[in-house]
Amino acid sequence: MSNDLSGKRVAILVTDGFEQVELTAPKEALEQAGAQTDIISAAGGEVTGWNHTTPADSFAVDKTFDSVNADQYDAVLLPGGVVNGDTIRTNTTAQQLLRHVAAANKPIAVICHGAWILSSAGLVKGRKMTSWPSLADDLRNAGALWVDEQVVVDGGLISSRKPDDLPAFNEALIRVLGAA
Repeated sequence: MSNDLSGKRVAILVTDGFEQVELTAPKEALEQAGAQTDIISAAGGEVTGWNHTTPADSFAVDKTFDSVNADQYDAVLLPGGVVNGDTIRTNTTAQQLLRHVAAANKPIAVICHGAWILSSAGLVKGRKMTSWPSLADDLRNAGALWVDEQVVVDGGLISSRKPDDLPAFNEALIRVLGAA
């Protein structure tokens, strides 16, 4: 196991309305550990982050959901944000990409409302995980064992609740990806 992620590539899946710090903090931690990150969205151009309910900064999209495949990445990061989570969960191309990543046993890291897409993609049944508390019923109904913990690691699935949990989330993400 290593915290040196040189040569590792991580896809960050977002749409407008993602919780900005849930993209920027893990992205920075991954890059400081040597990983390359790509922001991937439904369309090219830019995506806008939010600070809770207020629009914040825009970020360049590196690639689109339909232009990438699971073989190009070592892991996927799913930031939260209510608008992002609700929008991305209905994108069938993003769901399919996540199914391929899961089938390849590659790490998937999800925080807050990002867990909605895993539920919609059918990837939570039998998995222990956490999320923003308001998603607990959705995840349980999809077959997950939901717990209220700072960070949960279930194999290659790393989940966390909220921005306050980012230090523990980032540490777990780097540890799991380093061992992959």
